[in-house]
Amino acid sequence: MNCPYIYVAPRWLISIMLIGGHIYHRRSIRLPEHDYSSPGIYFITICLQDRACLLGGVAAGTIRLSESGIIAENCWQAIPGRFPGTRLDDYVIMPNHVHGIIVMKGNGDHAGVIHGLSPRMRRRTMMLPKIIGHFKMNTAKRINQMRRMPGRAVWQRNYYEHVVRNDMALNKIREYIRNNPRHWSSDVENPEYSGNPITGHYKGVVH
Repeated sequence: MNCPYIYVAPRWLISIMLIGGHIYHRRSIRLPEHDYSSPGIYFITICLQDRACLLGGVAAGTIRLSESGIIAENCWQAIPGRFPGTRLDDYVIMPNHVHGIIVMKGNGDHAGVIHGLSPRMRRRTMMLPKIIGHFKMNTAKRINQMRRMPGRAVWQRNYYEHVVRNDMALNKIREYIRNNPRHWSSDVENPEYSGNPITGHYKGVVH
């Protein structure tokens, strides 16, 4: 390899990795016809406001969580207790973002109700947006209480989701999550990194 110290992501992951606020800020990225209350496996990425490294740091390929990172992890682990019918798979709390896999069994009664609603109202009533909204609200509240900064934005307004279609994709995403701390130095979410995961030359805004 010409660049042994640069992590080159598989092409299928490039669209997953390039998800910072400069890329999808204030823009809907949901699949318009997908019912996000239906049974399925969802790969979620949630980024901090301004990509601030509030949740910890990475040393020798290992994530060291801050107090805020511990709060985020505790809230993530609490999801199944708050939302019956959900299960957590692999996840990682990174310095300025969270990757995680949520498995949903779905709610058959809910799916029939949302189809008569507008797209905006449908999204508000679906289970996955409720889960992420609850996670972001609780973590922000607790982090701001801890640092005595009430009302301060913690998370970016949006989040990224990817519907996992098969076992091969699931296993690749699990591998990506598990290896994320080791590749932090070349992660596009790392504020100190300005290269392209493909060419090594990316710098700037992706549209």
